[in-house]
Amino acid sequence: MRLSSSPSDGLLGGLSGVPDVDAELGDPALLRAMLDVEAALAQAAADAGVLPAPAAAAIVAQCHAERYDPAALGRAADAAGNPVVPLVHELTAAVPEHARPWVHVGATSQDILDTALVLVAVRASGPLLRHLDAAVDAAVRLAAAHRNTVLVARTLGQQAAPTTFGLKAAGWLIGLVEARHRLRQAGAVQPAQLGGAVGTLAAFGPAGPEVAERFATHLGLPASPLPWHTRRQPRLDLAAALGGLLAAAGKVALDVGLLAQTEIGEVAEGGTGRGGSSAMPHKRNPVDSILIGAAARRGPGLVATLFAAAVQEHERAAGAWHAEWEPLLDLLHVAGGAAARCARMLAGLQVRPERMRENLDATGGLVLAEAVAARLAPAVGRGTAHDLVTRAVAEPSFRAALLADPEIRAHLSEAEIDEALDPYRWLGSAGRFVDRALASVRGAGG
Repeated sequence: MRLSSSPSDGLLGGLSGVPDVDAELGDPALLRAMLDVEAALAQAAADAGVLPAPAAAAIVAQCHAERYDPAALGRAADAAGNPVVPLVHELTAAVPEHARPWVHVGATSQDILDTALVLVAVRASGPLLRHLDAAVDAAVRLAAAHRNTVLVARTLGQQAAPTTFGLKAAGWLIGLVEARHRLRQAGAVQPAQLGGAVGTLAAFGPAGPEVAERFATHLGLPASPLPWHTRRQPRLDLAAALGGLLAAAGKVALDVGLLAQTEIGEVAEGGTGRGGSSAMPHKRNPVDSILIGAAARRGPGLVATLFAAAVQEHERAAGAWHAEWEPLLDLLHVAGGAAARCARMLAGLQVRPERMRENLDATGGLVLAEAVAARLAPAVGRGTAHDLVTRAVAEPSFRAALLADPEIRAHLSEAEIDEALDPYRWLGSAGRFVDRALASVRGAGG
């Protein structure tokens, strides 16, 4: 388990996380969640009449994280294979003697740690989603402001045809919005876990289902129809949502990094004093793009570990459940950092329309070859039009070759050729798509 107060502690942690999310992921936060679960267990059992109310009150009074040492609990965890056992030992010692038989009543270690990790994930999702909201808002502004800012689209690494920067930003926007929706959905259905030793809650007798429902209510979590000790779909849903968020943010970061290359220069990350090099004074590296990309590359491995661990034997797993803990916390950590950096990157992004137009014009109109062929096709057929334009493409000057070709000129005037070479006339439904993206986000309340 983690021995630091926050995943951002140390030389490297701050490069992948963000403080407000990480504050919900460190050892103090996990310990607090474990104690919240023990307190809810005592309260629920007392509500259902299977635990004396004075004992429950005494247990709750000792469920405060500052009373316990996470590092000491972590060291003691090795003997039992999880930190719940030493925590229960210390909690039992801390309560009055009349309450000791009732500490951790009816539960197993997995109940406490599974539910604590759900609490941690839900609590970390609050600031994470706020960063994601900020990224969405910044993408909205970019898409709206640059609805008609023309630039060249690139496919398979090559210049292809005109598009708009607004449409590119709208694509980023929808990716982030979809990721946000999936994360909200997954977070809302993360259930409490209470099943006892083998998922029967036998220690509670006929009150087992009532205790489980009251337990979930005390924690503000959904109740599960039955324990999910070896049925890990809720955790997989969360892992997939976090992985999707990293992919969406990684897409934005990759595009920004490519557009910011010196020879492209169509955008630049903002932020004074950021992006410097230790060796080259002239460098201004796209730092947020780089760090988001690093987080996105870590995501698949973490998600894969959680999915690999989901195939579990019988009623309680040996090792697979244990394998989930740190990858889940790491996934929340890097997703939080990626969301925060994506918001900052998009909010400060410097867009250079003039450079976009220069790059669009750099091939002398070749990126409008499709548009010229489309003009010719009604007269000569698509195949012949394609061949005629391909012949002109091979010449030093595309426009001059078009004007000099008698077969082309037999069907297109100079004015029609110039219209075909106007990028603003070959944007298709780009503007409408931007409008639809913006409307869908605004219609959903942002």
